[in-house]
Amino acid sequence: MKKVILGLLTILMVCSCSEKKENGVKAPTRVKTEVVSSVCDMAGQTFVGIVEEREGTAVSFTSMGIVKRVLVNEGQAVSRGQLIAEIDDTQARNLLSGAEAQMAQANDALERYKMLHDNGSLPEVQWVEIQSKVAQAKSQYEVAKKNLADCRLTAPVSGIIGKKLVGAGETAMPSQAVVTILDITSVKVKVSVPEAEISGITASTPSTINVEAAQSTVSGGKIEKGIQADALTHTYEIRINVQNANRKLLPGMVASVQFAHKGTVPDVPQVAHEGQSPCAVPVMAVQKRAGGTLFVWTVASDSTVHRTTITTGQTAGNHIAITSGIENGMRIVTEGYQKLSEGNKVVY
Repeated sequence: MKKVILGLLTILMVCSCSEKKENGVKAPTRVKTEVVSSVCDMAGQTFVGIVEEREGTAVSFTSMGIVKRVLVNEGQAVSRGQLIAEIDDTQARNLLSGAEAQMAQANDALERYKMLHDNGSLPEVQWVEIQSKVAQAKSQYEVAKKNLADCRLTAPVSGIIGKKLVGAGETAMPSQAVVTILDITSVKVKVSVPEAEISGITASTPSTINVEAAQSTVSGGKIEKGIQADALTHTYEIRINVQNANRKLLPGMVASVQFAHKGTVPDVPQVAHEGQSPCAVPVMAVQKRAGGTLFVWTVASDSTVHRTTITTGQTAGNHIAITSGIENGMRIVTEGYQKLSEGNKVVY
């Protein structure tokens, strides 16, 4: 019995010593962190948009025919009235020649019968019939003349050739687009916005648009909001008007769009350190001491955490502006701070 008791005491002493040893070096606390960002990033999610032309015009022949030549290429600038394409006009010319002959014959008959009518030797009914034939011949001539002119396709507006849809030797059908002409002196950036955020966007909401392909960052203009949501994605389409005088933004380019919602860029006081830009942190990361001062847990380069006193500005969404105490690029704890003490080691 004594041996059993002695054995149990030995085990308890070993466990106690082991526990003390483990408690002597506390394991790092696991937390979630975030790198402090500029206040300009407080708008939240960046949306992906597509650049569209301000207006597109599909240009087509009014009659069927074999295309003889297309005189423009995709991406080429054209002016209103410029010749774009032609179709074979052989039949149109023959019809015009026939119409000219009929009109000449009708005019000749009119001249001869006019003398008889003036002398009173031509019945009035016959005179009216002659005049009617002349009018019909003139009408057929005008139609034939227009058909010949329609064999030449000209640009109805100025712009850039978007797509060339018919080539030489192909048969062009009536109303079949030969080319599209795009007006890109200004463009529109189409963005799909979730229904939860559409109410925060108005016609005058400021926006910043970055088009990497054009190496261009521009400010968006007036916003056109769609009123019908997509049934599957529950998003609304909006279009942002953007000036494009240099024509660097082309239809189809991908754009990153960020909206400056009301309150996004707070009117913050001058920061304590000259040259330091205002920054923003999640509201949940800001803690309050017993004395009322605010602080956040900052993570040092050796993975230790420290209480850092801050002053705050206005809030925007789930972020708050920091006017002093921390700066952009610093890492702060956003979750798990309840378990922390000054100087604790953390992993994230």
